[in-house]
Amino acid sequence: MRRWIAAALLPLVAAGCAVGPNYQRPPVTAPNETRGQIGPAEAASLADAPWWEIFQDDTLKGLIDEALRNGYDVRIAAARVEEARANAGIARSQFFPQIDYNAQWSRSRSSGAAFGIPPIPPINLHDVNVGASWEIDLWGRIRRLSESALAEYFASEDARRGVMLSLVAQVATEYFQLRSLDAQLEIAQRTVKAFQETYDLFNRRFEGGAASALETSSAEASLTNVAAQIPLLENRITAEENVICVLLGRNPGPIARGAANTEEILPPQVPSGLPSDLLQRRPDLRESEEHLIAANATVGVAMANFFPTISLTGSYGGISSEVSNLFTAGKTWSIAAGLTGPLFHGGQIKNQYD
Repeated sequence: MRRWIAAALLPLVAAGCAVGPNYQRPPVTAPNETRGQIGPAEAASLADAPWWEIFQDDTLKGLIDEALRNGYDVRIAAARVEEARANAGIARSQFFPQIDYNAQWSRSRSSGAAFGIPPIPPINLHDVNVGASWEIDLWGRIRRLSESALAEYFASEDARRGVMLSLVAQVATEYFQLRSLDAQLEIAQRTVKAFQETYDLFNRRFEGGAASALETSSAEASLTNVAAQIPLLENRITAEENVICVLLGRNPGPIARGAANTEEILPPQVPSGLPSDLLQRRPDLRESEEHLIAANATVGVAMANFFPTISLTGSYGGISSEVSNLFTAGKTWSIAAGLTGPLFHGGQIKNQYD
C-alpha cells in the first residue's frame, strides 16, 4: 500500500521542480549620492504628484480626460492588455485536465443479397463519450509557459501606462503650444492695428502735403509685412487644433481654450540629487524587465523539451442501438498513460534552446 502511495506522490513531488534558470534581476551599482550634489536630496518629487494636481487649467484637464477615454493609442494599448491577459489564461489552463465530449448517431442498412440472406433491417447506433487528458508537468514546461505569458501580460500593462503618460504629456504640450500661437496671433493683430494707425496718419499727412511719398510707402510696406503674418498664424493654429483632435480621438474641429500661458501656474521644480530608485517607476523600464522575465522563462520551456512528456488519458461512454441501454449494457471506458520524448529532430530542440 505504501508503495502505491509513494508512486502516486512521486510525480507531484517532482513537479515542484522546474528546469531552466530562475529570473534574477541583474545587479546595478548606483552611487549613494549624485555627483556635484549640494546638501541632502529632497524626498518629494514631481513624479509623486498626479497630473491633475500639476495642471491647474480646468480646460486642459478636460482635454486630457477626453484623450484618456477616447484616444486611439490608449484604446489600442488597452486591447493589447486584454489580449495578453487572455494569453496568460490560455497558458495557465494547461495546468488542468482537458475534458471533452462527443456524441454520434447513425442509421445504416446492409443488403443481405451478397450473402444469400434476407435483407437486414436498418440499425440505429448511438455513441456518447466523455474523454479527459492531462499532461503531468514533471519538468515545469507548463509552469515556464505560464510564467512567460504572465510576464508578457505585466509588460503590456506597463506599456499601457507608458502610453497614458506619453499621451498626457503630449496633449499638455500641444495645448500650451496652441495657447502660445494664440498669444502670437493676438500680438500680431495688435501690431497690425498700430501699423494701420501709423499708415493712416502718414497718408493723411501726405494728402495734406506735410509728408513725403517715401514715408507713406514705408509705412504701407511695414503694415503689409505684419498683416501677412496673420494668415500664417491662423493656419498654424488650425493645424495645431487638428493635432489635438487626433490625440483626443475626435474629428478635426475647434479646441476650447482656458487660461493663457502667462496665467498658468508653473509646476514645482524637480530637485537635484533624487534617488535612482525613481527609475524603477518608469513604465518603459518596467516593461523591458518583464520582457526579460518572459524570455528567461522560455529558456526553461526549451530545456523541458529535451525531456519526455507524461500524459494521462481516459474516456467513459456508451454505444448501443437503443438509448435505454447506452450506459448499461453498452457502456465503454478506457484509461491510458503515455510517455513521449524526442529521439532525433535534426537539431531543432537544441537550436531552440540556443
